[in-house]
Amino acid sequence: MIEFTKPTNLNGTELLAELNAGGVLITQSPMLDGNGDLWLDIAEADKIKATPIVAAHNGTIVAPEPTIIDKLASVGLNIDELKAALA
Repeated sequence: MIEFTKPTNLNGTELLAELNAGGVLITQSPMLDGNGDLWLDIAEADKIKATPIVAAHNGTIVAPEPTIIDKLASVGLNIDELKAALA
């Protein structure tokens, strides 16, 4: 785990994608400690590549609009079950 300064607008999912796109292998979501520091589970050798990516990160802080599939899943249904219920 390597410590970084937390970006103002942190979106862990977006940061994960940005790091992977920048050649930094990471699969575990970023973690914040009690001091507000950002910790990434990356190789020490990737710290040089990750530092500018983390510094430039400006994540979306608004939750994305759920899709119809997300809404159905929230009540335990899927598209096929909905079609069968409406038939």
